[in-house]
Amino acid sequence: MTKQAKAPKIQEKKTPGLAASNMTGTGPGGLSVRAFGEWYRDRELEQWAQFDFAALEKIAKLIEAVEKKGKQIFVMGNGGSAATSSHIATDWSKTAERVGKPLIRCISLNDNTAFMTAVGNDLGYDEIFARQLRNLCNKGDLVVIISGSGNSPSVIKAAEYADSVGATTVGMTGFTGGKLRKMVDVCFHVESDQYGVIEDMHMAAGSILAFYLKQRK
Repeated sequence: MTKQAKAPKIQEKKTPGLAASNMTGTGPGGLSVRAFGEWYRDRELEQWAQFDFAALEKIAKLIEAVEKKGKQIFVMGNGGSAATSSHIATDWSKTAERVGKPLIRCISLNDNTAFMTAVGNDLGYDEIFARQLRNLCNKGDLVVIISGSGNSPSVIKAAEYADSVGATTVGMTGFTGGKLRKMVDVCFHVESDQYGVIEDMHMAAGSILAFYLKQRK
């Protein structure tokens, strides 16, 4: 029987993002669209095989506790994770609505463009989430931070502030999880170095939670 080659060890992504000159987090080069699609599909299937349902169950309980107490949920991320943040916040606050039941109070900190750019311009990009949390976040709230690398300064500062006021923190990370993975109370981690796969799994986790919340009795 032929031994299957071990998958390469996932490396920490110390520099956040994906610039044009940076192929880290992309995948193999020089493939046809079909060959790349098949490679990508296989990477996704690997992630479904090791999907962290235990973390998802913990996050679901945190959301339900916030819902019961009338607290708020704040979601945030950069780049593709910003889009995921907006989608998740919409699904948890709108899609998950049930007739005659309390609404989940959830917003994305990526959606107030004027405030975000004011903070970025006046105080620096690293403060775009933490500064919003200073206005909005209270003890007992839930702060959900989405980051592929787990090392973006803006999300690290947000996690630090949330912790300082007694909010519960959830991370969604990729690669090795970076600093964020060690800082949050619960982390849904995707052990992959392909950005698309990481972001797909984060969105899947958000959708599973939304429709779980929706279908409760």
